[in-house]
Amino acid sequence: MALIKTFTFNLFSENCYVLFDETKECAIIDPGCYMQHEKDKLRDFIKAKGLKPTLFLNTHCHLDHVFGNRFVSKEYDLPLVMHKLDVPVYKAVENYAGGMGFSVETLPEPGKFIEEGDTVSFGNTTLDVLFTPGHSPGSVCFLSKKDDFVIAGDVLFHQSIGRTDLPGGDFDTLINSIKTRLFTLPNNTEVYPGHGPSTTVGFEKKNNPFLK
Repeated sequence: MALIKTFTFNLFSENCYVLFDETKECAIIDPGCYMQHEKDKLRDFIKAKGLKPTLFLNTHCHLDHVFGNRFVSKEYDLPLVMHKLDVPVYKAVENYAGGMGFSVETLPEPGKFIEEGDTVSFGNTTLDVLFTPGHSPGSVCFLSKKDDFVIAGDVLFHQSIGRTDLPGGDFDTLINSIKTRLFTLPNNTEVYPGHGPSTTVGFEKKNNPFLK
């Protein structure tokens, strides 16, 4: 059974997730750790639990989700796994971060690209890749069918959805992604978003004002 640890990092209150199971292998998803104490917090948790990071994922590549990419890549010698359509979004971070008051270290190059229908794994845990564009061109979600949860990035939030006014965003595409890729999952599927509290597919079907 996969367990989930949530960290909320940086000024954007971004959710970084560490997934781990009985093998002690773990996946790090969207390391938004910007300040040194945030990086220390992530490292200390992994060390305290005796975990071995073997998988490094980005749901998408806006700056608040990739602040800690270089740290994770160097600290654990892991290749970055992401969707190729978010490469322009990723490459733009270093150019616009300074204008927003952030100093971003040179980001690691992507190591592997994933597509709809692919799977990624660590230990005894397998995650299905769901291609869910709209918030960004290459947004993906990671679904555990076995444990009934999905790491949703900035696609779907508790009673909200990802913004679509950033470069590469598209409202109609995002709504379609949610309805065809997430709302087709069982109602009890737990949704872990890129910001804010977790929710469920069933709750959002009934209560999300953007999806009535």
